[in-house]
Amino acid sequence: MEGLTISWIGALAGLAIAIILILRKLNPVYALFLGAIVGAIIGGANLEQTVSVLVSGTQSVMGTVLRVLAAGVLAGVMMESGAAETIAQAIVRKFGGGKAILALALATMIITAVGVFIPVAVLIVAPIALSVGNKMGISKLALLVALSGGGKAGNIISPNPNTIAAARGFELDLSNVMIAGFIPAICGLIMTVVIASLIKNKGDKVSDSEAVEHEMDTSKYPPLGKAIVAPLVAVILLMITPVGSILGIDALASLKIDALYVLPIAGVVGMLAMGRANRILEYSTAGLNRMTATVLILIGAGGIAGLISASDLSVQVVNIIEASGISGTFLAPIAGILMAAATASTSTGVILTTGSFGQAILDMGTAPLAAAVMAHTGATVIDSLPQGNYFHVTGGAMKMSIKQRMGVIPYEALVGLTMTIVATILYGFIL
Repeated sequence: MEGLTISWIGALAGLAIAIILILRKLNPVYALFLGAIVGAIIGGANLEQTVSVLVSGTQSVMGTVLRVLAAGVLAGVMMESGAAETIAQAIVRKFGGGKAILALALATMIITAVGVFIPVAVLIVAPIALSVGNKMGISKLALLVALSGGGKAGNIISPNPNTIAAARGFELDLSNVMIAGFIPAICGLIMTVVIASLIKNKGDKVSDSEAVEHEMDTSKYPPLGKAIVAPLVAVILLMITPVGSILGIDALASLKIDALYVLPIAGVVGMLAMGRANRILEYSTAGLNRMTATVLILIGAGGIAGLISASDLSVQVVNIIEASGISGTFLAPIAGILMAAATASTSTGVILTTGSFGQAILDMGTAPLAAAVMAHTGATVIDSLPQGNYFHVTGGAMKMSIKQRMGVIPYEALVGLTMTIVATILYGFIL
């Protein structure tokens, strides 16, 4: 494949075909692969070169895939043991009914931040939200904005697949990307609470039957002190290298402890702390099963990223930006917004952005960490469109119709846009 340059027209055609097929409900993995194949052929590649494009593209995401699979152990422990539910309920109880919206947003943020997928985090907190909303008279619209906005804020500081993809795409440590997302995440949380508070009387309220239907049996959940062990161990281990760099301790800075080791270790330690050592096979299998769909989509995204990387599309994009006079800094957030909107997935949007536009973003003079944070936050703006599963999972969790769920998207976009603007100003222009 050396010396092969696919026409940017083929790259755009392949991406468009993939998006159309996803919208037509074809499995996203096949849609992405088919788009990459057709796009490569349209762009001038022969059949042998087309295979090489796909292989090189999928190989480029293997580092991310390995870390996502490793994250399955921690995710499985947090979800299957009831630890995530324990943490969520403790936060809501601590804040009380008077600060219900803040409590729900913060609970979802923390659950997502400790390694639970955002749709699963919303599913976990949704029963609590419905119960609180029924008692306090808060609309389902405001409740889902609180959950989704809090989840978005937690997602950009989590060891989840999207953050791993952002870190690996620009060859950074996962911990550095998580830390860099903290200020945008806090701003996203604040915006979530403000928006949800303003619209708490707008839309349908939670009925008594919906609240009762979602009551949970918490008797088998671990106590809070044991539930927080796994995420606490993960955070401590992930912070060793950056803390060593900040404090100038070479022994710590040179350890380079990778998420590939940290996340499974944290999961196992958490299991032992909860007295669930005999459930290790069950929890790790459940975590792996939850990661399988994400891994397959990442591989599919790698195929289309290989197509775009082998094309001259990034050169054309840079030329357009330079000719228009727009700052090249905006390429990272814009690419993140567009790719996540196209695939209705934060993680797929991030990996398409880094794989397809990563080099062009760096060529514009953007530092790798700034590029990662801006692309990552950009991918949270309009990633909840109906062609993705997040839209339907969260709508179902809150007992909302398609029309009601559509009404949440503009408010979710405002939260994501807030985080993107903060990240762009902070890392693109100030730091």
